[in-house]
Amino acid sequence: MSFSEILTAVAAEYGIDLTERQVGQFTVYYQLLTEWNQKVNLTAITEPEEVAVKHIIDSLSCYDPAVFPLGCSVIDVGTGAGFPGVPLKILRPDLSLTLLDSLNKRINFLELLTTELQLSEVSCVHARAEEAGRQAKLRESFAVATSRAVARLNVLAELCLPLLKPGGCFIALKGAQFREEAVEAEPAIALLGGRLRELRPIKLPRLPDSRGVIYIDKIKATPAAYPRRPGTPEKNPLP
Repeated sequence: MSFSEILTAVAAEYGIDLTERQVGQFTVYYQLLTEWNQKVNLTAITEPEEVAVKHIIDSLSCYDPAVFPLGCSVIDVGTGAGFPGVPLKILRPDLSLTLLDSLNKRINFLELLTTELQLSEVSCVHARAEEAGRQAKLRESFAVATSRAVARLNVLAELCLPLLKPGGCFIALKGAQFREEAVEAEPAIALLGGRLRELRPIKLPRLPDSRGVIYIDKIKATPAAYPRRPGTPEKNPLP
């Protein structure tokens, strides 16, 4: 089966009905991802079904229309090869998307990708999240922040919540230990101006493992002391 056929099938299994244009965009995405991955380390996952399920459907698993108002501003923190931000943009072209990553080679890939996919209102920013959270043009500027990064939730909260305006939502895509991470991170989330909204279990098609999506509301402004200097949140996580 071709990548487009595999993707169409697994999306249907998950309950997502993709248009012909969306399948075409995701197919170009897959082709560019595997091509660039030979020279830039973008992903360890390259098999067609694994990319379809573990990257694309996994990215779309966090989508909830109630969290993404029409035309809302979204920042994808530590986006890497564009997950989950680019799949969300393909699904919802009206979103205004900022892709944030600390590695310039990945930013080069993302700039080419968004051009090839003809995605408008996408900005690719080369910066560490700690730096971005202190830039006036980015701090408390977004309605939604997403992250599929591997850091624990108490670290991610310090990187993502400062970028959200009060009333916004931080969405963390996590593995099987998502409930434990949420409990551990609750004091840090409160300190940073957030509040847990929902822990949503996720079961992806054709995979035995379980995972979850954590939704965190931004209820008040983040104190000026956060985020701390680059590297500090990971080395010394908030209790």
